[in-house]
Amino acid sequence: MPDTAVLPSFTPTQRTRVRRVHERGRYDRETVFAILDSAMMCHIGYVIDGQPYVTPTLFWREGERLYWHGSSASRMLRAQTTAIPVCLTVTHVDGLVVARSGFHHSLNYRAVMAFGTAEKVEDPAEKEAGLNAFVDRVYPGRTGLIRPINAQELKATTLLGMTIEEASAKVRGGGPVDDEEDYTADCWAGVVPVTQHIGAAIPDARLKPGIPAQPEVGHFVEGTAFDQVLLMLAQRTGV
Repeated sequence: MPDTAVLPSFTPTQRTRVRRVHERGRYDRETVFAILDSAMMCHIGYVIDGQPYVTPTLFWREGERLYWHGSSASRMLRAQTTAIPVCLTVTHVDGLVVARSGFHHSLNYRAVMAFGTAEKVEDPAEKEAGLNAFVDRVYPGRTGLIRPINAQELKATTLLGMTIEEASAKVRGGGPVDDEEDYTADCWAGVVPVTQHIGAAIPDARLKPGIPAQPEVGHFVEGTAFDQVLLMLAQRTGV
């Protein structure tokens, strides 16, 4: 796939144009893809019989397409296979912004909103390859070591894909922006960084003796930022 930096930006639309604090809006694919690739969890909004739902689920990106999966009995997945439009969002919290007035307290964040239509992956071989790609996206080479997915597991799992039709990102960084007259206030102001870090690996209680941590989990180094590890993995695979 070509370098995302040379790809055209997403065109802002009535749905995706950032209106509130518009200078925080980003429409270039490099920013949108980096925010998506730094996450594993998304929220998907859709409507069933006039009732809106928002469901958290794991997802991954391959080029211009986003994928997610779940139980074949899931109401969400069964509804989405009828080609209803969906909205997928991802948000990273990067810091608490502490200001000199309640009005200007804020949050540093990176967020993406993407629109498209979900399509069920029907071909068993394509479906299995997609599910294996998700495992290897997080744990490179893992599917070559574990038991392959069996027919019953494949039947019990639904895989959906969505081409990104419209998308935008919104990013806030930096410190508080107070009213000029409040800068003389006798209270602390600044940013409290928020990060999610990798902890020490915990072996399974029933792990066979003498089996060390495998290379496919070696990139999860204790103390490293989780979102940065995910982004590194995505960039390494060239998605």
